[in-house]
Amino acid sequence: MSRIQGVLAQLQSQGRKALIPYVTAGYPQADITPELMHGLVAGGADIIELGVPFSDPSADGPVIQKAGEKALALGIGLVQVLEMVKLFRQKDSSTPVVLMGYANPVEAYDIKRGKDAFVNDAATAGVDGMLIVDYPPEECVQFAAKLREQGMDLIFLLAPTSTTERMAQVARVASGYVYYVSLKGVTGAGTLNVDEVEKMLPRIREHVSVPVGVGFGIRDAATAQAIGRTADAVVIGSRLIELIESQPRSQVAGVASAFLSEIRQALDAQRPGM
Repeated sequence: MSRIQGVLAQLQSQGRKALIPYVTAGYPQADITPELMHGLVAGGADIIELGVPFSDPSADGPVIQKAGEKALALGIGLVQVLEMVKLFRQKDSSTPVVLMGYANPVEAYDIKRGKDAFVNDAATAGVDGMLIVDYPPEECVQFAAKLREQGMDLIFLLAPTSTTERMAQVARVASGYVYYVSLKGVTGAGTLNVDEVEKMLPRIREHVSVPVGVGFGIRDAATAQAIGRTADAVVIGSRLIELIESQPRSQVAGVASAFLSEIRQALDAQRPGM
């Protein structure tokens, strides 16, 4: 059982929902990320999604695009992201970390360092999962197997437009959890429709046996709590990045932690017996 699977199974046994924050590696300062990650855990994060900056982030909205551009300008790439995970692991050996990004940096990493270098180095650094936005599931069978051999999960996106066939394809290779994008379009766009999410999740679960996390459009405790009624996990990114972007360095981790703490309390208020 991977670290992600273990955490999600434990939460499920407790009747709790997973809280998964997303932050861009190297933002808002190049060296802030390990400290920020510890702040997220202190605020109640169960799993951390760490965005790998990329020059052409097709699925990201303006907030995350801006964060990625700044991180790239500060010299942050996949090598630096793995170093950040290593630093985080010096003090935290239990919180799962998922790298979220695009195929190009991963493939460039292997071209430069050799076949399977990325998978091996990610495992050594302490990465627990990968979410590669532009890797279609039908082309990822071998990659998923290599990750599983190293105790890592391959996570996929599903969307309101996902067909039954696509859900079945994802089910064949996904592990850890799947990430349901609750809105059409890019991150941070549109208004969350909780009713539509509640209708979609049973359809997804007909095909997918792993837990289902929901993200895009979750901006506060109220929307997180509403989504948490049916989802196994709540993913929150754009709003978190907005909150930390203008903070002085000394306040970044604390502001993120305080914000997540509100979300955590709202989710836990729904536990049976609460």
